[in-house]
Amino acid sequence: MKRFILIFVGLLCFTLLSALPAYSESLLQKAKSGNAEAQYYIGRAYYDGNGVNKDYNQAFQWFKSAAEQGITEAQYWVGNCYYEGKGTKQDYNEAFCWYKLAAEQGLPEAQYSLGNCYENGEGVKQDDNEAFRWFKAAAEQGEAKAQFSLGTCYYFGKGVRQDYNEAFRWFKAAAEQGLPEAQCRLGDCYYYGKGVIQDYNKAFRWFKAAAEQGNAEAQFNLGECYYNGRGITQDYNEAFLWYKAAAEQGLASAQYALGLCYISGKGVKQNYNEAFRWFKAAAEQGHANAQYNLGVCYYKGEGTKQDYNEAFRWFKAAAEQGITEAQYWMGDCYYEGRGTKQDYNEAFRWYKATAEQGHAEAQFNLGLCYLNGEGVKQDYYEAFHWFKAAAEQGDSYAQYNLGICYYYGQGVRQDYNEAFRWYKAAAEQEIAEAQYNLGICYHYGQGVRQDYNEAFRWYKAAAEQGLPEAQNNLGYCYENGEGVKKDYNEAFRWYKAAAEQGYAKAQCNLGLCYINGKGVKQDYNEAFRWFKAAAEQGMAEAQCYFGICYLDGLGVRQDYNEAFRWFKAAAEQGEAKAHYAIGVCYEYGDGVDQDFKEAYYWYLISYRNGYTNAEQDVKSIENKLTNQQKQEVQKRVNDWFKTHSKE
Repeated sequence: MKRFILIFVGLLCFTLLSALPAYSESLLQKAKSGNAEAQYYIGRAYYDGNGVNKDYNQAFQWFKSAAEQGITEAQYWVGNCYYEGKGTKQDYNEAFCWYKLAAEQGLPEAQYSLGNCYENGEGVKQDDNEAFRWFKAAAEQGEAKAQFSLGTCYYFGKGVRQDYNEAFRWFKAAAEQGLPEAQCRLGDCYYYGKGVIQDYNKAFRWFKAAAEQGNAEAQFNLGECYYNGRGITQDYNEAFLWYKAAAEQGLASAQYALGLCYISGKGVKQNYNEAFRWFKAAAEQGHANAQYNLGVCYYKGEGTKQDYNEAFRWFKAAAEQGITEAQYWMGDCYYEGRGTKQDYNEAFRWYKATAEQGHAEAQFNLGLCYLNGEGVKQDYYEAFHWFKAAAEQGDSYAQYNLGICYYYGQGVRQDYNEAFRWYKAAAEQEIAEAQYNLGICYHYGQGVRQDYNEAFRWYKAAAEQGLPEAQNNLGYCYENGEGVKKDYNEAFRWYKAAAEQGYAKAQCNLGLCYINGKGVKQDYNEAFRWFKAAAEQGMAEAQCYFGICYLDGLGVRQDYNEAFRWFKAAAEQGEAKAHYAIGVCYEYGDGVDQDFKEAYYWYLISYRNGYTNAEQDVKSIENKLTNQQKQEVQKRVNDWFKTHSKE
């Protein structure tokens, strides 16, 4: 009978908790006289500050007195005091014991708390099965928090077989009681179609219900709905407001999303400083994508002072969490030596890790490592393999480099058709070097039918992007009327543009414009200046023309010694005109002692190298030599061609 009465009284007290009496002297006297129910009420009054100043010590003492007399609710509150360390030293073991005592008497709040102890291993060995059992006991009595926890068990398969349908059922039960955590999770079920047919509208409704109660995760999810236009018309402004609400509560995912809004200017005016601030807040909580974006901010100096060391630190943090983009940037940092000591081996390692995940830029950079033997043994076949992988994903620089591989037969059989195809793919993505090379293909009919008009078009596209090689070739087209009407003025303009960028061929061509007065007034001084610029870069043809300036005193004081020196420099590179010019020097003793045998030697080399203008000089000088002298020279010339390729 006593057990029945206690249970009955306990249940009666539970039904009256919504109107707990405030502290009063009469209630205190009842408690002091040993009335268990009054002791419990006085404990609650002290705990809640209801009619008296809060005093957890007093609350604990009165709860304990009532609990020892068998008041179930008091036993539960003693457990709470031990769990939270209020009015007594925190002690999970004691909390567990008191929760268990109350739970076994059927109190749903205690059953829920006991489930938490099992779930978290607090005061007892962690046990998902027991946690599930007690959550279920409380949930079936209508305890909203337990219903949510039970749903979570089903959702993740903790203590029970995973079952999204059951998870949905229990989340719904708790959500309909107004529990924001459950409303948020119910929204997740509708959003992703787990346990229920996917329905963005219903997901939005439940996220909103929870968000308006201040649930940070729901506020973030509501922001996602507005941002992506799911369940509601897309609205970046609303998305920003909800992200901000959640971010200010410290939710890392919302802080990251808020940073993205600031950096993109969606829903708010673009502000790199604010983006940096929110990325940093999320990154410091371990949010991997935020760590990556924070690294980018430091690397580029956006929203903060540029700092490669900090960039490297945050890239590394994100990379170690598996963020592919961060792993790629780690490779870049090691390759360039930014924020860390330059290390091609490490660069190769990170590029490879990222490339194997399908990252196109990493695949391209890995190809470069193999091509140049940086961080790995040079291997054209591997370079080709990775360029192709990146090119097929549309990476423009990889397409360009793949074209080069096919053009020169590096890592693959030479194939002008394939080279043309990949140059074209990259050229259409505005890669200037590819546009130039595509022009070369059209110019010489490599991999495509020769077409000067197309060559001109692609040279022009690349030239307008500032590529000096293309500017030079465009000048050539204008000078010779290939693909365009002949125009010396335009030829001069484009040669000059390339020459001023230091391109030797264009400097030589510009010199020729000045010396011949093509597209510009004849000016030997300017011709000399540009020939000199190209000659000093080692261009054989320019060295020859530079020598002619000294030989004839064009733009400079006549100096046969200097003329001979520059002719010799060009000749050593196989320039046929220079061979001829040296012959002239020897024949007339300009800058060197007169020597008909040497003149004959250089004339003959020039002629056999394809410089047909030397033919008459060969015949003329032969008349000044004996047969024996001619034979000696001819032998020397034959020996020369054994060690020199014919131009």
